[in-house]
Amino acid sequence: MRISEATTAYVEHLAHVRRLSPHTVRAYRTDLDDLVDASGDPDLEAMDIEVLRDWVWHASERGDSRSTLARRTATVRGFFAWAADRDLVPVDPALRLAAPKRVRTLPHVAAADVLSRVLDDLRTAGSEGDPVTLRDAAVLELLYATGMRVSELCGLDVDDLDRSRRTARVIGKGDRERVVPFGAPAAAALDAWLVRARPALLARRPSHAPQAALFVGVRGGRLGQRAVYAIVTERLGPAVGLDHLGPHALRHSAATHVLDGGADLRAVQELLGHASLGTTQIYTHVSNERLTSAYRLAHPRA
Repeated sequence: MRISEATTAYVEHLAHVRRLSPHTVRAYRTDLDDLVDASGDPDLEAMDIEVLRDWVWHASERGDSRSTLARRTATVRGFFAWAADRDLVPVDPALRLAAPKRVRTLPHVAAADVLSRVLDDLRTAGSEGDPVTLRDAAVLELLYATGMRVSELCGLDVDDLDRSRRTARVIGKGDRERVVPFGAPAAAALDAWLVRARPALLARRPSHAPQAALFVGVRGGRLGQRAVYAIVTERLGPAVGLDHLGPHALRHSAATHVLDGGADLRAVQELLGHASLGTTQIYTHVSNERLTSAYRLAHPRA
């Protein structure tokens, strides 16, 4: 079996058996396609540790970051573990493939007062009735209130909201479903969007087919992830002094501010939809203010 045939089968396994997200599956496919091209697509059994090490070395020489190299190494190790489990290779050649240590970057966190000022200003601007402004206010409020991923936000339908209970049902990575709460400011922004603005944008659609999406663009179609990135950059970027700022900054900020408020780490894990508590722990490093305050209150020689 050629390695290209095996990688195609593996990607199908990831998509339909493990049910990984389309974005994750594309990333696996890209990494494995690069390996196929670099190795010349030999028989799967011809792959050995030296071929894999050469592949990683050439990627390093062309300037791939440590995080990219680590991800690609993990992809190949997962692929060959799968192949060995199905007896497609006599031994797993990737067992001794070492990945460079990833430098874990700290997430950017916007100050709570800065976020409050931006959201309040946007709500004031939206009082004039501009549908795009009202939509942007609802998008930012919901991202910050729930800490949901941008893909989860864009996938929301109107029926996923329970406005009486102030909760949203989201589908996260691996098709895992969870229910996240949101507060009164987000509820008010969503009400304004749904009642005063969303119908105006839906009226611009070329067809009269029903639109289930909670958030829509200026032409009435479902709001895409690129558009949400643009909203966050335009509305929040200047306030925090960054030219480019993605929706994940609001996810990071929500997690950090909830921890600062005294929430349990497990609760934050559930809010964010992390499969592992270790992923959530990265947010504890930005909660130094809470730690310092507790130390000064508790330590006898503080």
